[in-house]
Amino acid sequence: MTPKTASPRLWRNAPSPYLDSLQQAWLCQPGALTAGLRKLGQVRLFVCREATLALPASWAAEAGLQIGSAIWWREILMTVNGLPSVQACSFTSWHGCLGAWKAMRGLGSRPLADILYQDPRIARSPFRFGRLHAHQTGVPGATTQANAPVEARHSVFMRLGQPLLVAEYFLPTFWALAGQSGATGPRRRFPLCEYALPARPA
Repeated sequence: MTPKTASPRLWRNAPSPYLDSLQQAWLCQPGALTAGLRKLGQVRLFVCREATLALPASWAAEAGLQIGSAIWWREILMTVNGLPSVQACSFTSWHGCLGAWKAMRGLGSRPLADILYQDPRIARSPFRFGRLHAHQTGVPGATTQANAPVEARHSVFMRLGQPLLVAEYFLPTFWALAGQSGATGPRRRFPLCEYALPARPA
């Protein structure tokens, strides 16, 4: 997955009304996603990529950053009981990864939740929703159907004036796990603190 392929053609303020109640619940659930995944089984996190990259126009508009500016990009894959379940990408500006979000570079195989839910200075934007197809994720074994839909969401965390965008992609194989009898979603809630993002570049 690259910054360009990780961005759907369109982000919306609400998930598709055609999704079932289970999908709606997971996509709209605030709080640490890893906490919910652990209720489904054993969670393992693999770091796929960490790099300094140029920000494409599609993400610049969502994060309120300048097109082409340098960002610190982190991409991970989470498996549940060995099954690829959720892929996530996050980025902040190069200035942000040296300042407000410098802890992001030292996470290793720990989830971002370890630094997002302990600091009262962090505000979180409402979710935005989109869709990719399985072949765009680059995850082997995620599905046997290349065009299977991958439901996505993202939100922006703001700390000391610096945005950190976190996007999560629910792989097709995830929904069988989530739909198992007795499975529950995350219960821990993190209050949404709405704020105005910086003016988006023209």
